[in-house]
Amino acid sequence: MRSVRMRILMTLLVLAVIGVGGWQLLPSKENSEAAITVGTTDTVSSLDPAGAYDAGSWALFSNVFQSLLTYEPGGVSPVPDAARSCDFAKGNLTTYTCELRDDLTFAGGGKVTAEDVKFSFDRVRTIDSDVGPTSLFSTLKSVTAKGLTVTFHLGSPDATFPFKVATGAGSIVDRTRYPADALREGGDVDGTGPYELTGYTKGKKAELSPNPRYRGAVATGSPVELRYYADPEALQKAWKAKEVDAATRQLPPAALAALNTSDPGQRVTEADSSETRNLYFDTRSGSPLHDKDVRKAMAWLIDREQLASTVYDGTVEPLYSLIPTGITGHTTSFFDSYPDQNSEKARRLLRKAGVGIPVTLTYGYGLGSGAAAAEAAELKRQLEASGLFEVNVKGYEWTDFQKRWATGKLDAYAVGWVADYPDPDTFAAPLVGTGSTMNTGYSDKAVDGFIADSRQFADRSRVADDFRELQQAIADDVPVIPLWQRKEYVVTTADVGGGQYLADGNGVFRLWKLEWI
Repeated sequence: MRSVRMRILMTLLVLAVIGVGGWQLLPSKENSEAAITVGTTDTVSSLDPAGAYDAGSWALFSNVFQSLLTYEPGGVSPVPDAARSCDFAKGNLTTYTCELRDDLTFAGGGKVTAEDVKFSFDRVRTIDSDVGPTSLFSTLKSVTAKGLTVTFHLGSPDATFPFKVATGAGSIVDRTRYPADALREGGDVDGTGPYELTGYTKGKKAELSPNPRYRGAVATGSPVELRYYADPEALQKAWKAKEVDAATRQLPPAALAALNTSDPGQRVTEADSSETRNLYFDTRSGSPLHDKDVRKAMAWLIDREQLASTVYDGTVEPLYSLIPTGITGHTTSFFDSYPDQNSEKARRLLRKAGVGIPVTLTYGYGLGSGAAAAEAAELKRQLEASGLFEVNVKGYEWTDFQKRWATGKLDAYAVGWVADYPDPDTFAAPLVGTGSTMNTGYSDKAVDGFIADSRQFADRSRVADDFRELQQAIADDVPVIPLWQRKEYVVTTADVGGGQYLADGNGVFRLWKLEWI
């Protein structure tokens, strides 16, 4: 999901460090081995890769675990990390084989084997957690291991499978330390990433030390302490009090809008991003939003420009399609279908649906998720101003919120989405495909067909038409309403470099790139 996860700058969205200026180089800190402290409002829902599909968890996973593949900064194609090489069989997008490195060692001293890789993928699918990444492996039929060779057998052609292998879902765990059919409890991690997790307090901090046994595509970096804050205001307070050396995801919108790039005491990175936020609906029978005409009526009432300018102080851009600007297949399907706010058209749709007016629904959001509370209040105001809807709003602690939407207990809910990998598929299958991570109950044969067809092209530039048609189908059925696309901000003190690597959007939170300067 990286729901709020939830991760994509590529060559299409090249990292633009447009806000760095005015800072001066300062002498290095006396103790260059001191931990660099990084503050964030992200939440870690689980330390077990089989039980988490959110941005906060995956940010940690990309540092303490290793996948067969990873991404170079700004890269659009995965490169080997735990693997020496990976390739599809010639002319066959259903057999994918990786040769494992022979010098990987777990914290306990055991060698990493192909069996560990097979075990890691198998347990994700076996456990099939409601809030886990199982949906990413919908095309995976089986995994075989022999020596240092791992072979993935797919049930249908899937050119995007290597992208998924490179995500947090592909994290390799020690099969002697993790149960095969249940999530591992506690605060310990057994991975082979560039960092070791040497201390962890849920909701407070994660202490990371360079892993001397790491072998792979990157270099280990300085010690890092991740500090987790309950909301953007708390993070802003910590930044102003100089309690953290870097702050990312997310300072309050007003604070972001006021960042001074000429301040010599800080470095500011402002970059294009493909992080999006959508309003999702429970489309199942029995839900007040089951009838698509009710959902279309809501689409006629949402004012994205007002949301972006008032709640987010212009730090986000209104979004009118499932696939964001800069990604192959982007359209403006929702603007084309619902070009303005029109309560009379919404009223006619509700009459057509034969429902009572006002339509009463529940709306949930995650506490601490940026300006989620203010956003919820504004959406409630917009929908109720017409007299056509009555919206009961409630915020939930993040883990509880995840479970509520995953089990169909909310009529509507807004969730941020950070791309898992640099491909439009990550904005389609996990969000609107049958059995999607967002668990809206939505299923459409045509939409599933567009997704399946697009996966048959190894040349991803050929998938634009499939995704354009998919997005029009979504605008017609409205299981989701796109709201906005975010810019990415990272601010660091003047004596910390590498902050731009925390915001390049292709799913890897590169803490090892941070350094004292």
